[in-house]
Amino acid sequence: MGKPTGFLEIKRKEPGYRPREERLKDFSAVELSLTEAEIREQTARCMDCGTPFCHACGCPLENVIPELNDLVYRGCWAEAYELLRSRNNFPEFTGRICPAPCEAACVMGLHDEPMAIRQVELAIIETAFARGLVCPQPPTQRLSARPPASAEPKALRAGNATHSVAGGSARVAVIGSGPAGLAVADTLNQAGYAVTVFDGDKKPGGILRYGIPDFKLEKWVIDRRIDLMRAEGVTFEMGAAVGEDISARYLLGRFDAICLALGAREPRDLDVPGRELKGIHFAMDYLIQQNLRVAGEPIPAGEAIDAGGKNVVIIGGGDTGSDCLGTALRQGAKRVEQFEILPKPPEVRDERTPWPMWPNVLRSSSSHQEGGERRWSVLTKSFSGIEGRVRAMQCVELVWESAEPGGPPRFKEKPGSAFEVSADLVLLAMGFSGLKKSKLVEDLQVERDSRGIIAANADGLTSVPGVFVAGDMARGASLVVRSIADGRRAAQGIMRWLRKKQ
Repeated sequence: MGKPTGFLEIKRKEPGYRPREERLKDFSAVELSLTEAEIREQTARCMDCGTPFCHACGCPLENVIPELNDLVYRGCWAEAYELLRSRNNFPEFTGRICPAPCEAACVMGLHDEPMAIRQVELAIIETAFARGLVCPQPPTQRLSARPPASAEPKALRAGNATHSVAGGSARVAVIGSGPAGLAVADTLNQAGYAVTVFDGDKKPGGILRYGIPDFKLEKWVIDRRIDLMRAEGVTFEMGAAVGEDISARYLLGRFDAICLALGAREPRDLDVPGRELKGIHFAMDYLIQQNLRVAGEPIPAGEAIDAGGKNVVIIGGGDTGSDCLGTALRQGAKRVEQFEILPKPPEVRDERTPWPMWPNVLRSSSSHQEGGERRWSVLTKSFSGIEGRVRAMQCVELVWESAEPGGPPRFKEKPGSAFEVSADLVLLAMGFSGLKKSKLVEDLQVERDSRGIIAANADGLTSVPGVFVAGDMARGASLVVRSIADGRRAAQGIMRWLRKKQ
């Protein structure tokens, strides 16, 4: 414990953001950083709880948070980095975009503001990069499908192979280069297995690169990690139409195991009159386009989606909707409104989500602080337009009623509350309904559950021997941090399966 009285003496400090008028002119990262002195002071607030709920309940990766805080407080940055990387393959991602469920589970949050855990994590990894502590560490030797029993514990614990056996290296194909796929590949590679990542996109990263705006996650952060993984021996085959250019038969014949990690990004649609009008788009299509623009990649003629000078309405009040809001403001939208069908959350945690659960509270992102208007309990009834293009939305306000015991909440339309709003561009950000159609998944004939998600056991093994699944394909759309954790678990499952194969 760094300072026994720190939690009584020191208040939580936020890094803040660049000035609004400055950041709306570009797509660079908006969040500032705390100084090293400020970070070390923040770690002094940690109470070193007897039961660290931040670690046990809050973090899907089970980061050893109290110990990390103590090491940073004492200036032991190298040791802090080694401890962090033992649980989290990509702290530079989670340190920037994770909503920090660990902080919601912090014991200090019961009566005060919780520890700034995300900021500490980001400081550790960026300090490690700055000091040259992060460098390529390829496994010294490659493993066959079944390493000697004497070496097994070290391979699993440290992630580095120090032995070899007769025969060729076990080869694993990872399909998808998003956070789950990258975590599978990195974990297996560090354990000594030969890994090839296949993806249809031009560059690796999946939703990290193409879905999350640069003002939250600049893409050099991804490139830096991919370069490191390549230097450590991971092979990336990009622009590969898996299932077509590369068939299921090819993969099954050339690899000892396959891991599916393509995400679950089928967008939820809105079945109302006027949906066919031009100017109504899925949020992810809009965000992907802007990320391509920032990267200098061309947008096909006639397909550009731009908010400049338009009245924009975003349907959906979550993180994706918030990302659309920030993007539209930067593109010079005339007006931006964000509608949510659910009621406005409470300002503070209530009895429905008691500590240490993730609280249902009102959250405002950096984009919300930049402008736009938010409205809750709004149902879209229809769209209307002129010459085939959307020009307005017809909506109604809702009244939510208490749910019956064990049942979902119910709503009804508020009498006399119907209204119309001008809309030249409508972005549907209502979440995701499941997996997108995949020829590879169909050809592999893996079983699915009642939700359409790929069924798998605790190790990620599907109904097809040697075929595993990780991330959103196995659980539905979720957080990046959960995808990384699931990728690590699937990698361990693959290793166990490969050891039993011979």
